[in-house]
Amino acid sequence: MATILYAEDDDAMRKFFEKALEKAGHHVIACSDGERALRALKFADGAFDMLLTDIMMPGLDGIELAKQAEVLSPGIKIMFITGFAAVAKNDASTSPDARVLSKPIHLRQLVGEIEKLIAA
Repeated sequence: MATILYAEDDDAMRKFFEKALEKAGHHVIACSDGERALRALKFADGAFDMLLTDIMMPGLDGIELAKQAEVLSPGIKIMFITGFAAVAKNDASTSPDARVLSKPIHLRQLVGEIEKLIAA
């Protein structure tokens, strides 16, 4: 399974998806904001297979986090979970391979999309 860095400022959603992804067999490092996730990326030395991030977060947003993740960890897979899907889809500087899922999202759909992205 995958090692996933998950950045989400909504505590309830972060905890719920973290537990569910771990139950699906993934190793998850969950961060409450983009700055914490960026620090985890810098210290992980390429250990993450995937960045799963919200877009709208205080401080460092998910799009900027994804840009920096691609520099720090080339080849990392990126998936956005957001209520602002159009923002991610319209940002040309975001990886063209990044997936964008709109909130609300069903847990089964999230796990399935992660499996597809990791396998790709």
